[in-house]
Amino acid sequence: MRTGHAPQLLAADEEAKLLMTRFLPGQLVEGHRAQDDPDTYRQAGALLARFHAQHTETSTEWGTRLAQRALDWLDRPHRIDAPSAAALRAEISTWPRSGEVTLVPNHGDWQPRNWLIDEGTVRVIDFGRADLRPAAEDFARLARQDFARDPALEHAFLQGYGHDPREAGLWRRTLVVEAIGTAAWAHGVGDEPFERVGLRQIAQLVG
Repeated sequence: MRTGHAPQLLAADEEAKLLMTRFLPGQLVEGHRAQDDPDTYRQAGALLARFHAQHTETSTEWGTRLAQRALDWLDRPHRIDAPSAAALRAEISTWPRSGEVTLVPNHGDWQPRNWLIDEGTVRVIDFGRADLRPAAEDFARLARQDFARDPALEHAFLQGYGHDPREAGLWRRTLVVEAIGTAAWAHGVGDEPFERVGLRQIAQLVG
């Protein structure tokens, strides 16, 4: 962002897979007192709205891609219990594979561990997962963490964003994929605390 709220690209070498950005001042919001301040989330919501507004396009393949992501995670080694895995597969089989879905520039990990606070100003880092996805995907990690522990933070974030883009059906599917991916990925790298986060989310989703 030209306003200094995100790293500015200075140089890049695609073949070497290297890039250089300008240093951003500030401290990580995660673990900082700013993580409990609604104004942090209002600012982060406003920044996300600006990031999403840069571009839009329509996909007729997103439903297929989302379902395949979920199934690919379930096909990997994991410790999701058998009844839950079966229930998830049954639900995924009913997901719509066609229909238009609007995609926008998506950060992929929009949450306090990738926000900086600098004298009250929020900035954003780590665009390594950026891609075109539905806007709601940038709400998923906040929803299971900060929004869940304090609804005032969700309210402030939506104030900053300007509206709530989470359409019920697609939002449910997004949360299912996020939960399965968290549980399977964390199991694969041996991160048991994070694996438990995914397993708890799955338990909530399958009821």
